[in-house]
Amino acid sequence: MNLLLFGKPGAGKGTQAPKLAEALKLPTLATGDVLRQAVREGTPLGKKAKEYMDRGDLVPDDVILGIVGEALASPDYQRGVILDGVVRTVPQAEGLKQVLNGLNRKLDAVLSFEIDNDEIVQRLGGRTVCEKCQTPYTGRNAGEKCEKCGGTLVRRKDDEPDAIRNRLRVYEQQTAPVFDWYSRNGTRMATVQAVGTFDEVTKRALKALGR
Repeated sequence: MNLLLFGKPGAGKGTQAPKLAEALKLPTLATGDVLRQAVREGTPLGKKAKEYMDRGDLVPDDVILGIVGEALASPDYQRGVILDGVVRTVPQAEGLKQVLNGLNRKLDAVLSFEIDNDEIVQRLGGRTVCEKCQTPYTGRNAGEKCEKCGGTLVRRKDDEPDAIRNRLRVYEQQTAPVFDWYSRNGTRMATVQAVGTFDEVTKRALKALGR
């Protein structure tokens, strides 16, 4: 199964990805992770991405999707993958389709996490992340240690209320249309209410996928 996780910032995609990966016996692939790996390993596309990053510019879609494509072609993802944070715009969705077509693969489903904006503001306002591995935490204070890697927890500037609302406006303008694009292109769409305990949301997600 090739599964794409979709939803607003703070909907819980990053938290649910490893839980779903365990339940479905599939690896996860996050754009940021494969991008950093390509840069560390000094691949041709990794070097190209680093040039943009060093200038403080956004890495273009074609470079990011090229890196994603290289990762998907590896043996680790031959049985399937859970894609987290790979598609944020319609051009990226179109590009990912081309990448998958080139590998003779397709998306089996898009899983969309549904949540109200007010809930997101409250949720992200109480979030900290590990500055080292980027694992998110709710209800943990900045300065505490990450249970995963021992790094220090920090509060991101874009998790302040005004910044969150701006991110939600950007989502509605740039990312929300992706859902309609996939619907029009015949991709199986599954939605899940993302409010509740982590385990409750995981069970809903698996049920939405028919598992």
